[in-house]
Amino acid sequence: MADDVKTRDRRTDRVGLGGRKRHGIAAKLRSYFFAGLLTVAPIGLTMWLFWVLLKFVDSRITPLIPQNYNPNTYLHAIVPFEVPGVGLIVLIAALIIIGAMTRVLLGRTLVRMSENLVNRMPVVRSVYGATKQIVESVLKGQSEAFRQVVLFEYPRRGSWAIGFVTGQTRGEVQNLTDDDVVNVFLPTTPNPTSGYLLFLPRRELIPLTMSVEEGIKMIISGGIVTPEDRRPLEEQKIKRIAAADGDRPTIAPGAGLAEIPDIDTPASDVADSEKASVEGD
Repeated sequence: MADDVKTRDRRTDRVGLGGRKRHGIAAKLRSYFFAGLLTVAPIGLTMWLFWVLLKFVDSRITPLIPQNYNPNTYLHAIVPFEVPGVGLIVLIAALIIIGAMTRVLLGRTLVRMSENLVNRMPVVRSVYGATKQIVESVLKGQSEAFRQVVLFEYPRRGSWAIGFVTGQTRGEVQNLTDDDVVNVFLPTTPNPTSGYLLFLPRRELIPLTMSVEEGIKMIISGGIVTPEDRRPLEEQKIKRIAAADGDRPTIAPGAGLAEIPDIDTPASDVADSEKASVEGD
């Protein structure tokens, strides 16, 4: 009986149809496939998105270039197709020229006259004003937008979310409360460009050491990409948040939690002060 079982096992190993060896090869091939997919997918998606952006810009900018100044007019004698990237290069050059013109007196005067003309249009001025504020807050180097990642309870006690500090709350919202309130943008997954604007007390925010870029990657991936905790091991062992227990606060006042730096303080000054405190310790 035992000899029959051994003979059947040897036959199964040799056949390769439903045997254990076939299962092992299939598992290896599957693992190799996913390893190759993980290697190629990020590069492929990046190149595809760049190509789509390039074609979109070219399709909008290239027709506006006069034929005598279009490089493709002269390149057709060498290559029989449209050279991609011409529109993007022209767009970048145009933005550089416009930026240089705004630095001189004539350029500033033209910009001021254009803004005065737009501000006289009832509907257009509202759209222009909001768009200008958003662009300036995102692109300017001294901007307060997305300067820190924070952890806070949302939408209920014991449930946590990460958001980005966008500024210090001012005006009527701040004047109506005794708390020191901070503007926090709560993005949605997987599209971080949409979300909610929350006004949260500074004492209820837990600052995180992850960068804004790492926070955005974590949100886009739905938590699949999680940045490492770069804090010292001694600090990682300290629990800053109590376990959820009904409506009891999980963040006790005066519990030695790290505070959110003053929003009005430039980011460089905050980094210098933190470095000085570490050196002092």
